[in-house]
Amino acid sequence: MSKQELGVLEVTGAVIGQDAACCPGLATAPLDDERAAELAKVFKALGDPVRLRLLSMIASREGGEVCVCEMTPAFDLSQPTISHHLKLLRQAGLIDCERRGTWVYYRALPGVLDRLAAFLTTAQTAEGTQA
Repeated sequence: MSKQELGVLEVTGAVIGQDAACCPGLATAPLDDERAAELAKVFKALGDPVRLRLLSMIASREGGEVCVCEMTPAFDLSQPTISHHLKLLRQAGLIDCERRGTWVYYRALPGVLDRLAAFLTTAQTAEGTQA
């Protein structure tokens, strides 16, 4: 991954937060340059197995949040490396965090994963095959 910082995924803006009528999914219309660049930043953040696992741990957690102290032991990586991966997920707009004392708690941002999934979903025909 390059050292170039990832842009923040705009939850309510032109990237994926608008409704389908305004911003159609991948299979319904070609992406313009700006939207493709913004989405590429998000997918780049998800393109690393460690970050994908971290996001999965956070998003699937009962109660919606998890302490970094609970995630670090699941990896054969140092705590600073885990924190770096979490920072990249935050910069991509996929998660947010809150410091409580010495620990940081992470949560998936509401609706972001649903909007990404909707963007990637193709229309289904009546027979159940993809259009």
